Amino acid sequence: MRAQQRAVRPTARVEYTLPRTAVSAGRARKLTSAFLTRPRPRMASPTADQVDDATLIASELVANAVRHGRTGCRLRLQVGHGEVTVEVHDDSPGRPRVGPVDTESESGRGLAMVQHLAHRLEVVSTGIGGKTVRAVLAV
Repeated sequence: MRAQQRAVRPTARVEYTLPRTAVSAGRARKLTSAFLTRPRPRMASPTADQVDDATLIASELVANAVRHGRTGCRLRLQVGHGEVTVEVHDDSPGRPRVGPVDTESESGRGLAMVQHLAHRLEVVSTGIGGKTVRAVLAV
């Protein structure tokens, strides 16, 4: 009997803690772009458009977490298995909602934009009062 060997698919991941300040969304953009454009041997690199989409998603999710959470948030990025995953964890128990888009409003379109750009959008409750919002993009 032959044992099957599974091909190991490389992944890269990183996590950042961001404070509850207005500059955290901008910091999330820079961190996401730098992480995704870093060269990785044996791994397909995201395209420039995919990096732009993931950067925008990270910025919007962090901005929401900072606005609605009581403390800072954690930004977790992962690339591999043909996907880019952007996760933001905050301590707010409230679930984000995609509401009707009002073109006259100055806010309220971020989550709708994330939903449009992501292949999959999930909200996972931590069970201890917080949540993780996960957006997955196909690479």
